[in-house]
Amino acid sequence: MDLGIRGRRALVCAGSKGLGRGCAEALAAAGVDLVLNARGTTALEATGQHIAATHGVRVTTVAADITTPEGRAEVLAAAGAIDILVTNAGGPPPGLWSDWSREDFIAALDANMLTPIALMQATLPAMIAQGWGRVVNITSQSVRAPIAELGLSNSARAGLTGFVAGTARQVAPQGVTINNLLPGLHATDRAVALDERAAAAQGITVVEAAARRAATIPARRYGTAAEFGAACAFLCSAHAGFIVGQNILLDGGATNMTL
Repeated sequence: MDLGIRGRRALVCAGSKGLGRGCAEALAAAGVDLVLNARGTTALEATGQHIAATHGVRVTTVAADITTPEGRAEVLAAAGAIDILVTNAGGPPPGLWSDWSREDFIAALDANMLTPIALMQATLPAMIAQGWGRVVNITSQSVRAPIAELGLSNSARAGLTGFVAGTARQVAPQGVTINNLLPGLHATDRAVALDERAAAAQGITVVEAAARRAATIPARRYGTAAEFGAACAFLCSAHAGFIVGQNILLDGGATNMTL
């Protein structure tokens, strides 16, 4: 399917690895020029070079911490006018409710709520002015079904979801859509970290921990970054203009709910 976005320009955050890279690859395959951001220069440059060589699109890389005002300013200055925004940031660490301080919550809010909000506030005006734009926020399945040990993530991402719910309906008349993608377990560094934590707690190997967790998913496997990216690219496409303010699960059926 031609997604109808060839020649558009996208900013993809945390785009050097994992789900962010999956989104970047899928957008590039559709002919979208990219501004890629991540904190680590080495992986970011390697990803940018690979995508440019593979898909023949222009790729600008900006190594900066998008969760800081200085980092956002640097990324936004390099990005300029964009048509597509994909927000993404690593989730806060797991733990117990009794472990977290006010500072822990502020850090989680900064990374997973306030940063995507700031990026939308910076980029939506130009999208509205041109009468077309796409925003996809990578959040978490925990928005629909909270995960006990991820209380920091549950809290911050729920706040972002509330902001999007209202904002998406305010900008839709101008041809701009905002939606959230809610990943479950995917084969990324984040999954490895959680598997290592589970393995240590249960006294088993990381491979065994991953197998046990995969067995709880109806699809009986972890998702891939490529299939996640394909879903993101469709939401960014010319065909998705009637999808507004939605929270779309990509979790292999793991979230047990009817609606």
